[in-house]
Amino acid sequence: MKIDHNPFELVIEDLTLDGQGVGRRGGKACFVDGALPGERVRAVQTGRKRNFDIARLEAVLEPAPERVEPSCTWFGICGGCRLMHADIALQRRLKERSLFEALARIGHVQPERRLEPLTGADLGYRRTARLGVKYVAKKGGTLVGFRERGGRYLADMRDCPVLHPALGGRIEKLREFIDGLDARERIPQIEAAVDDVGTTVLVFRHLQPLSAQDRDRLATFADAEGVQLYLQPGGPGTVHFHAGPDAALRYTHPELGLHVDFQPLDFIQVHAGINRDMVRRAIDLLALTPQSRVLDLFCGLGNFTLPLALRAHEVLGVEGDAAMLDRARANAETQGIGNTRYRRANLDDPALADAAWLQESFDRVLLDPPRAGAAAVVQALGPRAIPRLVYVSCNPATLARDAGELVQHFGYRLEAAGIMDMFPHTAHVESMALFTRE
Repeated sequence: MKIDHNPFELVIEDLTLDGQGVGRRGGKACFVDGALPGERVRAVQTGRKRNFDIARLEAVLEPAPERVEPSCTWFGICGGCRLMHADIALQRRLKERSLFEALARIGHVQPERRLEPLTGADLGYRRTARLGVKYVAKKGGTLVGFRERGGRYLADMRDCPVLHPALGGRIEKLREFIDGLDARERIPQIEAAVDDVGTTVLVFRHLQPLSAQDRDRLATFADAEGVQLYLQPGGPGTVHFHAGPDAALRYTHPELGLHVDFQPLDFIQVHAGINRDMVRRAIDLLALTPQSRVLDLFCGLGNFTLPLALRAHEVLGVEGDAAMLDRARANAETQGIGNTRYRRANLDDPALADAAWLQESFDRVLLDPPRAGAAAVVQALGPRAIPRLVYVSCNPATLARDAGELVQHFGYRLEAAGIMDMFPHTAHVESMALFTRE
């Protein structure tokens, strides 16, 4: 069908999680990127599908009360944030709707009560990132940052207000520095992280061996900037320290008197404030007693394991990554926490129910799976009728799928659920759910 390129007016009725305003034109849904519910806009059609049209926003004729000025110069160009034009309260309502609609549509369940959203800083919060690097002569040099919205190319950005200032405020400097390297066309990415006291680590991935001059330049940059600089010539196992201050990377749970040491490529939660609140909420929902025996699945570095151990009789942490388990064990030992144990296991294994450690007696479970969810875990745990299970999720769809199994096939109640705004301004939805069984 031919696309009509004449501008038209449209009233926006809804908003998708990735920032697409939705109106109806001639009875057909029309998606307009950047438009908000309640707005009257002028748009131009750019695409036509059988069930919907796509249009480009030309002007907002009547703005919604929730429209705000984006905090980032590169919003609309960079694909990292999709909702920065919307008031943060609207963003959180949208994420709540996404969670509860997924539970109803996919899992055919609804929580008996809704947890208040966990919220925190919405700028300068992101303490880890994978920054793309690309030398583009036509753009005048090296680009550093995130991909363009809807594109394969890196955005031409100079800073990022969502990243921790030690990262977002260094993008321009990194661009200029990499421009001066012999290897500027052979550095595809930088893994970056900042700990609780501001120790900053940068891991430079390089596709070919570095010249002696580049190695010296990198060392000089690390010393001048006060950052730890690592090199990665191959896979994750090739990461090694190159230059900069010698300091351990650590984040803390101050109210609990705990810390977690981590390595540059380790997974940690990006939002320090939300992470602390998340751990406290999990402890509360599990209703631990001094007799509780807790199973912490996908335990990683011990982000939940250590705090749970302070309230429980014993915690068994299970994780598939041996190096992460070693660090979890070390984090417990260095703080004198003696009531944790650890096992390595593939938690996606359909034969998980036969694992020896799963034959032990537990009365509490905490699971924090990746986006794929915990299908094998649910099938293995469901028949065991463990009284309280807290599920931390980064994907409403897989949480809903697993919730449906727990409730409909294994007799659990979905007692409570709610979002955690771990990634403000983005379409990411983090959530927590409590399942109970008599």
